[in-house]
Amino acid sequence: MYSNTVTDVFFDLDHTLWDFEKNSALTFQKILSESAVGVDLDDFLKTYIPINLEFWKKYREGKVTKEELRYQRLKNTFDSLRYGVGDELIHYLANQYIEHLSSYNNLFPNALEILGYLQPKYKLHIITNGFQEVQDRKLRNAKIDHFFNQVINSEMAGAKKPDPLIFQLALDKAKAVPQRSIMIGDSVEADIIGAQRVGFHVLHFNAHKEPKHNYCEIIQNLNEIKLFL
Repeated sequence: MYSNTVTDVFFDLDHTLWDFEKNSALTFQKILSESAVGVDLDDFLKTYIPINLEFWKKYREGKVTKEELRYQRLKNTFDSLRYGVGDELIHYLANQYIEHLSSYNNLFPNALEILGYLQPKYKLHIITNGFQEVQDRKLRNAKIDHFFNQVINSEMAGAKKPDPLIFQLALDKAKAVPQRSIMIGDSVEADIIGAQRVGFHVLHFNAHKEPKHNYCEIIQNLNEIKLFL
């Protein structure tokens, strides 16, 4: 569908190529056990995941800082579970989480295959709201950094998706134009609507099993990208 018009493919990283939930769960399993935090892992994750998504939304909107995000998502989770944890331990766990998260490198099914398929045909790039030091390690440790020409993060741009500024910086660094670019990501708000506003083609990877919408085409598996590119 886009193969004759697109020259540059921009991916989100977390929840799109890099399996954030799986790697995050493994990280929490390690750090909670090592710190002797006596919560059931499944209960913890069930509570933490929606809280984390909500705080990332606040972070995108500029309502919390990076430090507040890292602290408050854990504080709110423990409070919701009514498990007493002091500030010192929460700060320690927050740091340990960031330290160990990129040690786990599960990718979504067919991520390597689709990157190998696309690389000879297009210039590939990343646009991520994640933090630079963590995202760079994820790409290296998952051994997918070599696929990408440009990696744009929100700290570098001084703006977060869906802000047009981060998409414009990505285009400038890639020396690309929006009419010949496609954004592929999991977030309708950040990736799809954000990129559409700048003029990108878009493709929604429905990692969260969200209901159908009319913003763009939706795929459930990364291999389906071959239907479009």
